[in-house]
Parts: sequence; structure tokens; C-alpha cells
Amino acid sequence: MSAFKSDFLRILSERGFIHQISDETGLDDLFRKEIVSGYIGFDPTASSLHAGGLIQIMMLHWMQQTGHRPVALMGGGTGMVGDPSFKEEARKLMTVETIQQNIDGIKKVFANYLTFGDGERDAMMVNNAEWLMPLNYLEFLRDVGQHFSVNRMLSFDSVKQRLDREQSLSFLEFNYMILQAYDFVELNKRYGLRLQMGGSDQWGNIINGIDLGHRLGTPQLYALTSPLLTTASGAKMGKSMNGAVWLNADMLSVYDFWQYWRNTEDADVERFLKLYTTMPLDEIARLAALGGSEINEAKKVLATEVTAMLHGRAAADQAAETARKTFEERITADTLPTVTVDTARFDEGVGILALFVSAGLASSNGEARRHVQGGAVRLNDEPVSDERRLVTAADLTADGAVKLSLGKKKHVLVRPG
Repeated sequence: MSAFKSDFLRILSERGFIHQISDETGLDDLFRKEIVSGYIGFDPTASSLHAGGLIQIMMLHWMQQTGHRPVALMGGGTGMVGDPSFKEEARKLMTVETIQQNIDGIKKVFANYLTFGDGERDAMMVNNAEWLMPLNYLEFLRDVGQHFSVNRMLSFDSVKQRLDREQSLSFLEFNYMILQAYDFVELNKRYGLRLQMGGSDQWGNIINGIDLGHRLGTPQLYALTSPLLTTASGAKMGKSMNGAVWLNADMLSVYDFWQYWRNTEDADVERFLKLYTTMPLDEIARLAALGGSEINEAKKVLATEVTAMLHGRAAADQAAETARKTFEERITADTLPTVTVDTARFDEGVGILALFVSAGLASSNGEARRHVQGGAVRLNDEPVSDERRLVTAADLTADGAVKLSLGKKKHVLVRPG
């Protein structure tokens, strides 16, 4: 990869964001000569993005920090279809109401990373439903569809993999790449966007947009993709043992979000500090060089800095302090995640397995039983070996709660109510 002269591409290159660029020299020159507008699309498949999408948000953040205009494109229109890229089966179709609810939830995150406004460098949030929903189907086929070769569309890896595995690919899904390409052209016409960014699995779809723009007379458009990340052990980013690591606090507590990053594997610390924080590279290098148990201090810095960008410095510091008290002083902290269970269940005696499920520490009694048998379950910091153990009001601490622990790093307070 060449030595970039523009601040934006240089920073992205130094910090490990770049996988492919359609024209390195041309895009580098463009960023040096003018204020560039670029976008990333987000399909509203849930009411929150998860940690796997943070790399894309950070790319938009750096775009604005280096003097350019980032655009977050909400897929209110394409969400009606669903991106089939590298999926084993079609996504479940969503109603217009569900899509809008999901967009409303997703929007909450972006204000923590981008500054929105009407200035030429201020971020924008746009919904592609604005131009996709009113489309006339026959006109769209004639004006846009004629520029797409089915033979070429079948050659893309995202399509070939589904067909090679003899998994159904509906005509509805097949249209997605055309709609995404059209988005790029429409965003250029409406807002002068020249760059589309995304994960490396989106390369083919973005190139389609560049080709369509060329055929329809737009200025030169550009593509930039980031690597699809996994952890050092091969786990998918944004996934934990209990499911997705959501970015919205109403779907995952600030403390649990902090803990996800605190549990980063040693081999990932430097890479994640570069990608998910804005810390200077020399400080990152210093932290990454820590050896032995000292690497845990670097993990705490990572967790606090990532959490501060998303939830604010005060919330991040509180999560770090809660962890310190929980693990170093071994006392119950009021800021631990808390769930409420009907008081009557405590009066009657609730099984430890059922309580673990109610607390979200296990998905089923069977999973909770395996944790007990594996010695990973604690009640008020005391190990539980009896899977038939009943928890009653007599187990409540002076704080009026019981503390459930799974291993050393997952804790929930359960209160009657």
C-alpha cells in the first residue's frame, strides 16, 4: 500500500482500517484538494448496531476529524429487501414500522462519534427510503437495470457462495446490489458524495455503484473497504458468549460493554486500541509492549476509552470503578447490572438455575446446570455446587439483593420487587 499524503487515508492506513481502495492515487489526491463527502450504509436489522459495526463508525469519525464530511446512510429502503451478501439464507422481511423503530434506535449512537449540522464539514444522516420508495418499477428497470449484466452479478462471491451451496437466492435479494449501486449514484447527485466505504464483503456492491455512476455520467466515484475483523482466536467481532454486544445502553449495560473490551485477548490489544480509540499511536505502542500481567492494565485502558467514546467519560469511569471494586475489593457495587424478580418467588424459594436464566446469565436451565457442574456459579461470592439450590429472602444481603456471578467477570444483582 502506498504512502498516503492526505491526512484521512494516512491515519486509516496507520491504524489498520484499509483493506482495499478502488484508486489509491486518485482518492488520495481528491482528499488533498477538496472537502470530500463519503458515506457508509447501515441496514436497520435491529434497534441497535453491535460492536462489529464500530469499525465503520470510527471511519466516519476520522473522516470528520480530518476535515471532511461523513454521511451515515440509513437503509430504510434497502432494509425492505435485506442484504444477501454472504448470508446462508434470506433475512426475515420487516414491516415499515419495524424498520423505522430500528432506525430510531440506531440513530442514538452516531451523535457520540459525529457532529451533525448544516456546515460543509458537518455530518449528515440520510435515509435511502427517500428515493427508493417512490421509484417507478418500469422506469427503474429501463433506466438503471439495463446497465447490469446478470452474468456478472452471478460471478460475485456473495452470490456464488449461496448458489454453490444450493441455497435459495430469491429475486428480491438479487435486486439488492442494484439498489445499493443506485444509492451511490443518487447520493452523488443529491449531495455530491464521491466515496462509499464499508466492510470488505461490500466490495462488489460498491464497485457496482462506481460502474453505474460511470454509465450515468457522475464524476469519478471511489470505494474503500475495511477488513472483516475476527478476534485472535477466530471469534466474530461484536459477539460474546451471551450474544451480540449491542451499542445501545438499553440493550446492553455500560458495565457489560466495558467488560467485553476488558476481556480482549492479549494478541488483540494493540490492534483494537488503534481501531477503536483515538489514542496517539506512540501511547498505543507503549501499552502494547507491556508484558505478563501488566497487559491487563492496557486492557482496562482499552475498555475505558472505547466505552467513553460511546457512553461518555463519566459512565466509562464508573464502569471501570465498579469492576475494580468487584474484582479487587470483592464488594457488591450498586452500579452492577440489576434485574428485578417477583418478591413472591423469593418467598417461595426460586431455583438457582431459574434465577440464572432470569438474570440473563444463562439462556436455559440446561446451560445454567452446566455452569454449576463446571464450578462457574457463585451466589453472594460463594460457590454453588448444588443445582437444586433454592434462593430465598434469607439470602438477600444488607443491600436487599443477591449477587449472582458466572466465572470471575460476569455479575448481576437480583432484587425482589
